[in-house]
Amino acid sequence: MLKTTTAVVQGKEIEEYLDIVVGEAILGANIFKDVFGAIRDIVGGRSAAYEREMGHAREIAFQEIEEKARALGADGVVGIDIDYEVVGSQGAMMMVSVSGTAVRFKR
Repeated sequence: MLKTTTAVVQGKEIEEYLDIVVGEAILGANIFKDVFGAIRDIVGGRSAAYEREMGHAREIAFQEIEEKARALGADGVVGIDIDYEVVGSQGAMMMVSVSGTAVRFKR
């Protein structure tokens, strides 16, 4: 399945716009990751634990839009937008939302 953030794909003509597809993943942040992330923030550098969690959430969200697009008979998803949010007043959860338009390309 072709996925792109652009509205068009060079060399391909969109035959039909099927529907908007959305994938979301909300993951709780483990207390140990919070502590180590806070320490990392104080001393500087990157937080590998958070990066892994965000990557995992993004993979889940992309899998969801791909499954939903396939169910519609799509060949691809165009105009993909990826959003990252912290959920909850204490920032205890992270959310990744991926959305785009499922399309069928002319053969």
